Amino acid sequence: MAEIEIKNLRKEFDEFVAVENSTFKVEDGEFFMLLGPSGCGKTTTLRMMAGLELPTSGQVLINGEDVSFKRARDRDIAFVFQMYALYPHLNVRQNLEYPLRSQGNPASLIHEKVAEVSKILKISHLLSSPVGRLSGGDRQRVALGRAIVRDPSAFFMDEPLGALDAEFREEMAEELRALHDRMGATTIYVTHDQLEAMQMGDKIVVMNHGVIEQFGAPQEIYDWPATKFVADFIGFPAMNFLPLGHHKVSVGNTFVAYKDYQIDVPACLEEFDGSLDVGVRPEHIRLSREPGGIPATVVASEYLGTTQIVSVEIDQAILKSRVSSTEEYSVGSSINLIFDYRSISLFDHSSGRALQSEGNREVLACG
Repeated sequence: MAEIEIKNLRKEFDEFVAVENSTFKVEDGEFFMLLGPSGCGKTTTLRMMAGLELPTSGQVLINGEDVSFKRARDRDIAFVFQMYALYPHLNVRQNLEYPLRSQGNPASLIHEKVAEVSKILKISHLLSSPVGRLSGGDRQRVALGRAIVRDPSAFFMDEPLGALDAEFREEMAEELRALHDRMGATTIYVTHDQLEAMQMGDKIVVMNHGVIEQFGAPQEIYDWPATKFVADFIGFPAMNFLPLGHHKVSVGNTFVAYKDYQIDVPACLEEFDGSLDVGVRPEHIRLSREPGGIPATVVASEYLGTTQIVSVEIDQAILKSRVSSTEEYSVGSSINLIFDYRSISLFDHSSGRALQSEGNREVLACG
């Protein structure tokens, strides 16, 4: 398998910067996610790592070797595309055999490898079928099989589940993760779906406008987003933001003020002087009818089975709380909000950077 590292990777298309000085490391055997909205640079990053695009500057290292300007065929990687890229005139067996025949492997080894891979992917019964007659899920299994059969050092996947419907996506996501765990293969996977990234990834790079916003484990990114973009992009519903206005935070402060109310926060480490936003996940807002907390008005409720999302308004700001569906909250009723101070994030309103983040040690104010 492979350890992959990129250093200060940059890609320019004329005057447009698609990827700007990206640096991260993929450990041997990791399931690594490149996550972000369309046009953020994640696919361009993957293509440079695979050798399908040449970087403007920077390095791509595979097991310590600089492969930045090597051809894709010289990098010992397998690429799985969103649109399968199967040979339509060949049946399933012939598609699986093709990369092995291209390498000049003996017939006995080809037969053995195809039998092994088709059993793993549960497509043994389809080996004689034309690929044009397969379902989307089965075509994706064949595309995966054609990559796996080569025993590459790493798998690169560019939104391989994007063309499937929701039910198949969930099923295939589980199968992909199980397959990865069984093979122990280094996998780099591009997606715009934050639920897919959180479900499958060991580590996640979140990108926006060609820049890495945050890099870390799924729980770390969810609990302690490094920027307002990450906080808004990860999680459903997204993190709530409440503007606090100008604040001067001193060393040792354990609360910030919102009008006449105090919001408890983790103890501050450094001073901060500027406009501040408080961020809190919906599940970390408790709704209380008892005195205390910040007063708000219920404006909507969405039933989700065991839970519900209650939307409340504070001075024209809408916040969402995830609470039990057994509680009733009438639209227009008054309610008090109590934040779990242990899970609060603070953001510099101007830059959007987190002021406190357990996962991001480059703190500006609190941690």
